[in-house]
Order: sequence, then structure tokens, then C-alpha cells
Amino acid sequence: MLLKINPINPQERHITRVVDILKNGGIISYPTDTYYGIGCDIMNKKAIEKIYLIRQRSKSKPFSFICSSLKNISHYAKVSNYAYKTMKRLLPGPYTFILEGSKLVPKIMLTQRKTAGIRVPDNTICIKLVRGLGNPILSTSAVLPDGDIPDEPSLIHDHFHKRIDAVIDGGPVAGKPSSVVSLINDNPKVIRKGLGDVELFE
Repeated sequence: MLLKINPINPQERHITRVVDILKNGGIISYPTDTYYGIGCDIMNKKAIEKIYLIRQRSKSKPFSFICSSLKNISHYAKVSNYAYKTMKRLLPGPYTFILEGSKLVPKIMLTQRKTAGIRVPDNTICIKLVRGLGNPILSTSAVLPDGDIPDEPSLIHDHFHKRIDAVIDGGPVAGKPSSVVSLINDNPKVIRKGLGDVELFE
């Protein structure tokens, strides 16, 4: 199913429809402030395992996930004063922050060191989905077999339609990755330079 949703003022009925798919263990493709992502409810292990198959990825490499706000992050990660102040300056935005996960995060979503990659994208559709679901949503880019990451929802739909329950067309996205920054032990470390400015950490 390809569903067109207004990126500025998302139609509530469409958001509710997609949230119902997530609640029932479905997999969706959705816009962020970087790429179109593929995701599911992080509390649904079967759905997460399906995404590992779709992405042909080792389970030793956990996916990041999306929270709806800084307050929401504090449920799923240990947030120090330093991390809070840092993220408050930059979120919502094109960053993935590596933090120590809380006990609420399923083991399948954590690294061996119990860390997790967490995002709050500057994208209204994305945030409304997380709020509607009440849980974070897994986040991984929709990569085609040739390594391309399409920015056209119709291409994602054509390629993945049998394995994804809904593809949201939320308009154009940046088509570049987020910056990844570890805030473990209040020792900031830039892991990947992407869209978000990382001068603050250098």
C-alpha cells in the first residue's frame, strides 16, 4: 500500500491507519529528515527479525530507533545532564546519538555494550507515528540491492511491496545520512559526519 500523507499537516486518519499497521506487527517505510526509512514497533521482535531479513543484516549490528522528543528519549536511554543539554541544542534534527539503553529497550535493539542509536528527526509524519504508537520505531534506510537508497517512495513500494505493509509518500527528503555522535560517558565522539553539523564535537 502506497499512502500519500501531507508532510506539513499529516491527515490524522492516515496516521491512525499506519499506527494500526505498526501495532499489528507490520513493517512500514516512512520519511525522515535524511532518507526514507524502513521500520516497525521496537517492541515487536518478529517484526524486527523480518527487517533483519529484508536488510540482510547481521543481528550483531542493531538498528537505531526513533523517539518523539527529548523527554521520550529519557525513557529509553540513560541521559546525563551533558547529553541532555547537547541534544536539546540539536534535536529535532539529522543526528543519531549513541547512548546507553535503558531496561525498556529490547535486547535485540542493543549492542553488546548495551548501547543504542537514537534519533528525533525533524519530520512531522515520523514524530506523529511514534506518538500514535506510544513506542519508538525502528529506523534503517530503505537500501536497494545495488546499494542505492531511493528518495522516491514509489521506487521503495515497487521493490519492497511484498515485504512492507505500507509505504508513506511524505514528499521529498534530503537524501543524505544523519551524523552519528556517541555521547557515552559524556565523551563525545563523531562516528559519522552526515547532514547534522558536528563542529560542536570536534
